[in-house]
Amino acid sequence: MHFDTVIIGAGAAGMMCAAHAGGRVLLVDHARAPGEKIRISGGGRCNFTNLHCDPRAFLSQNPHFAKSALARYTQWDFIDLVNRSGIAWHEKTLGQLFCDHSAKDIVAMLRRLMQDAGVDLHLQTSVTQFAKLPQGFALTLSRDGKETDVTARNAVLATGGKSIPKMGATGYAYDIAAKFDIPVTDTRPALVPFTFAEGRFAPLAGVAAPARVTANATSFKEALLFTHRGLSGPAVLQASSYWREGQPVTVDLSPDADLFDTLRLRRQQRGRRNLTTELSTLLPARLVEHLATSMDLSGNLGDRSDASLRQLAEALQGWQLHPSGTEGYRTAEVTLGGIDTDALNSATMAVKSVPGLYIIGEAVDVTGWLGGYNFQWAWSSGMAAARALSA
Repeated sequence: MHFDTVIIGAGAAGMMCAAHAGGRVLLVDHARAPGEKIRISGGGRCNFTNLHCDPRAFLSQNPHFAKSALARYTQWDFIDLVNRSGIAWHEKTLGQLFCDHSAKDIVAMLRRLMQDAGVDLHLQTSVTQFAKLPQGFALTLSRDGKETDVTARNAVLATGGKSIPKMGATGYAYDIAAKFDIPVTDTRPALVPFTFAEGRFAPLAGVAAPARVTANATSFKEALLFTHRGLSGPAVLQASSYWREGQPVTVDLSPDADLFDTLRLRRQQRGRRNLTTELSTLLPARLVEHLATSMDLSGNLGDRSDASLRQLAEALQGWQLHPSGTEGYRTAEVTLGGIDTDALNSATMAVKSVPGLYIIGEAVDVTGWLGGYNFQWAWSSGMAAARALSA
């Protein structure tokens, strides 16, 4: 069988590219269904893009690389596609857009687009051989023990990164990159919870609080969640992309107000109240109880001097923690790092050294913030390659 383009990986980027690449397209994936990470994302509602999508919300060794694809296919373009498909959606905090009904609506939309384009979709199919020909590529596909040889003028790697291996992640794109001497930057789990030794926060599991979490001089103000293993929640997941082993993480438990000013005012108004009682009106009671095991929170608020209140406020707004690690690829939403962007054309996602080969989506060293940014990169990079293929 011969195709104009074979795309490996039926996730967000691969499906988007397949639907718009033109010509005879084969889309291959070893999963039982396409778009599985789309289906489980956003609590089953798919945070499909962000109103505030901007290149500054993406991490890469080359911070300028993503600009071209993101500018040529924007969040507004994808929103228009969603609207034309009749999918109802709503905005949550910080510009995050979710389906009203189900993430399956996005998968169904992409499947319809592929069907209309005549895309051949082969699921539960593995690529066992991948070779370069003078005028294209030769692949051996395997399904149910049967092998099929196919050729294609172009090939697209849309296989994602290493995150969530139970969803089928394998890092296959990195293996192909090594085969063709395409450089790959260091990879690591991103948008992932922190872990702490000896179940440090296990007694607080389930407690949430607004916070500003800072790692490597980069801060995010969102919710923080204590877990049996450590810390999670949006603020923590965001900070994890910037954190490195051995570095501290700083937590501000009063991100919207100067805690010293608040406590001093309350001392005037309610000086006879117990300090822990008053702190429990500002922070979760279980958290205050936990903090009391390592901080002096005894006595009444009125007994505290300005210096004492300032010291306490600084401790709670600059709570320095040292994670022992992260939960790793098992729960990481994305993979940080990947195919070195120096090897790719930023306008087309084509590999400079291998004519006809394109790499898109999470496999590339472009990682977005939490909140729909990584899906937008999938749509934008997928369209960049598709437009080049259909030209």
